[in-house]
Formats: sequence, structure tokens, C-alpha cells
Amino acid sequence: QTPESFPPLRNDAAVHVLRGRMKGIQGHCNSCYMDAALFSLFSCTSVLDSMLFKPFPLCDRNVQSILRDEIVNPLRKTGFVRAGSVMHLREQLTEKGQCSSFTNAEKDPEEFLNLIMHQILGIEPLLRLQSGGQKEQDCYCYQIFMDKQEDLVVPDVQQLVERSFLSSDLKLVEIPSCFIIQMPRFGKEYKMFSKIIPSLELDITDLLLDSPRECCMCGDVATLECL
Repeated sequence: QTPESFPPLRNDAAVHVLRGRMKGIQGHCNSCYMDAALFSLFSCTSVLDSMLFKPFPLCDRNVQSILRDEIVNPLRKTGFVRAGSVMHLREQLTEKGQCSSFTNAEKDPEEFLNLIMHQILGIEPLLRLQSGGQKEQDCYCYQIFMDKQEDLVVPDVQQLVERSFLSSDLKLVEIPSCFIIQMPRFGKEYKMFSKIIPSLELDITDLLLDSPRECCMCGDVATLECL
């Protein structure tokens, strides 16, 4: 265990610490969904570091300390987290979530995030979405749903998010503080794309509800939107 706190890895430091053999989070008993989620959320960004330190109203301090001291700090310090540390967290999730399969089965990442963020730590939802002018819905992450499209062979994240929002008639009610996106390539049986290129920046201008945008014809503020 590492009692100190370490900042997220950036630039050359990230490459130096995270590249090579015996790096990342060690997999064990179908833990890949959780390993990938934890690595994405904490290795190189501090956006969700409040999960590690802030005493939320419903916060379970034991789960918080396991997450901080046994997973995030070792990952940022040495670039490696042993499987036993993740299993310790999974055992606590099993106990708190009344779901015995958290320690051995492959789960949906959204289920894991909802459990740890909502039920165990009590964090406010990160996203506010609206579909077709209906009632707003709050959530912690967005899972990309879309039909197979032949023109997308090796898409990037920007393309997938835009097309998924369009097909579902979704808009972001406000700019999210953290936008967690689940790609459509998970699970053992089926992966829609063999590869997805990470977009290092995400333009959400066209995804925002009632956001003033430029008319592509005259350059003035647009009054109509062509889907």
C-alpha cells in the first residue's frame, strides 16, 4: 500500500511509468471491464479525484480508501496494480451492492460506475441528457449505441459520439464536467469495430441543447438545424 497521494501521470512521465511489461492493472477473474474503467478514469487525469478524497453524503470511506491507496496511488507511482487490490475492491462492491457476481463475472462498465459512484460514494450524476424534447435524464456515463455503418471501418471517438447522439435524437443539456463514454467494442462475443481511434479532443458544440451555432451558409447565428 502507498499512503501518500500521487498526481496523475502526464506527457513523458506517463510514457516512462506506464509503458512496458508488468504495467497497468493486472487482470483476474473477468476483471477487464473494471481494470479498463479504473485505468481510464485515474491514470492520466484528475477530473474525478474528488472520488478519492471528498467525503460525499453517502460516502463509504472504506471503499474510498481502497480505491485511493490500493489502486490509484500505486498506478500513478509505479504504473502497476496487482490483481489482489482490484479483488479487494470487488469484494467490497459485492458486499455493498448485494450482487455476488462482482467478484467473478464479466459485468457492464456502466453497472460498475453506477454502483460505485451513486450507491457507494453518493456522487451527483455527471451527465444531463435530453431525448427528443422529452424529460431530462441524469446519468454517470454514456454508452454508444448505433447500427453498423459500412462507411465507418476504423472510426474515431468524435464520429461515434456524433452519430450515436444523432441516431438516438439526444442532446447534452449542459457542458459536462466529465464525459465518460463507453465504446461499442466490449464483451467476448461481438465487437462492432476491430479498432477505434481515440480523439484527443472532443467537439461537443453540435451536441449541446440550444447552443448558439454558426450558420454554415451565411455565417450568422443559425436559426434552423438540419440533422
